[in-house]
Amino acid sequence: MTIVVSDASPLNYLIWIGCDFVLPELYGRVLIPDVVIQELQHSSAPESVRAWVRRPPTWAEIRPVGLSSPPDLNRLDPGERAAIQLATDEEASLLLMDERAGVKVARERGLMVTGTLGVILQASQSGLIEIDRVLADLQRTAFRCSPDLIAGIRRRAARL
Repeated sequence: MTIVVSDASPLNYLIWIGCDFVLPELYGRVLIPDVVIQELQHSSAPESVRAWVRRPPTWAEIRPVGLSSPPDLNRLDPGERAAIQLATDEEASLLLMDERAGVKVARERGLMVTGTLGVILQASQSGLIEIDRVLADLQRTAFRCSPDLIAGIRRRAARL
């Protein structure tokens, strides 16, 4: 069985652009640390994200995570620490995370990681979304990445 854990950023952006429906299609269920849910409830989060958190779908399995403090996790925010810890504890097949520092630590621990763009690419390759529309929607949010990265995702999606 595939075990997938998500940090806040991929959930935030996929919900914001109305593409969270791809997560159960791609992965079945997604484990979400309770700390990440708290981050998604922050007043700065888009209302659509806060509404999602108030009534999470059945595929979103919220898990309490008692944070330990291994030295390599100390510089990360609580959501990233909890997501990495949960992914490690559950021997997850995949961790959804965007933040560079967290991704680096997760990969150093042997975890497979993909971010918002990776999920979007996989959803496009599975025929779940139209890549150009979704990338345009994503670029209208607070999501930040280089135009070259967006172009690369478009090229990879077009090859299939």
